Amino acid sequence: MSAQTFTVGERVLCYHGPLIYEAKVLKTDTWDESNTQSGIVGPHYYVHYKGWKQTWDEWVDASRLLKFNETNIALQKALQSQSQAAHAANASSSKASKAQAAKDGGGVGGRGGLGRKDGARGTKRGREEDEGTRKPEMKLNVPEMLKVLLVDDWEAVTKNNQLVGLPRKPCVTELLEEFKQHVLSQGTSTQLKDPKILLPTIIAGLQTYFDRALGANLLYRFERPQYAEIRKKFVTGPKVQVGTEKEMSQIYGAEHFLRMLVSLPQMVASSSMDGESVALLRDYVNELLQWMVQEKNRIFVAEYDSASIAYQNISRS
Repeated sequence: MSAQTFTVGERVLCYHGPLIYEAKVLKTDTWDESNTQSGIVGPHYYVHYKGWKQTWDEWVDASRLLKFNETNIALQKALQSQSQAAHAANASSSKASKAQAAKDGGGVGGRGGLGRKDGARGTKRGREEDEGTRKPEMKLNVPEMLKVLLVDDWEAVTKNNQLVGLPRKPCVTELLEEFKQHVLSQGTSTQLKDPKILLPTIIAGLQTYFDRALGANLLYRFERPQYAEIRKKFVTGPKVQVGTEKEMSQIYGAEHFLRMLVSLPQMVASSSMDGESVALLRDYVNELLQWMVQEKNRIFVAEYDSASIAYQNISRS
């Protein structure tokens, strides 16, 4: 697919971290090896973000820009919805951690103080922190095909009152095992670093994170009654025998897993991962996204199930 071009004065959508914001193209330029400021050559666009101060104006390459149309606006809303869910979960976790720290004598001003004596507050978009404390960024290259699937997923659940039929086949656990075998089968031709050593750890980490994040971060409100029923059937119900409980990665599939993958940059930003680990994870996840495109017709559900009127009533209560 050839890169899209944009013109001065055009209204666009622009990636800034894991989210998308409305912007306007102010200038255009083509960078080559002699004048590139980012290591990327080709067309670049100087953009102003709507509602932001001019200090946020910046040069971006074409991969960060989207045409301002209904499909991309829907993608913007889908990513924002996932981000808000993740933010709410992180805020709740942070609140609980601070309360525990205060209880243990580690409150503001204490030895384990979490606050700042000067009372300084975060600035807009949280990007004006000290260079020395800035978290490493994880930039994913989400293929256009998967962006379309994210939009379709969001519309099916939030607009059309539809659900992914569960359990899914293949499930997340099976997807990750298939991806592992795919990478290992490439042998020395893969560009990934030390797959025989690192891949098992990365696969296990993604599966564990999915299991922990699904209920807190990845579900739309309309899906929560379904989630409750699934947990009752496979985890907490009276008919579930001890030792036979199933993880959510054994129930849910590519649709919800993709939601987690595109939310990873924000999750990583709030973690304690170092720059090298973030770079390794980024490379493996980008490879995973490309593999999901290749397997899309097999791993993504062809049609969502229409929820019953009874279910719709429960979801709104």
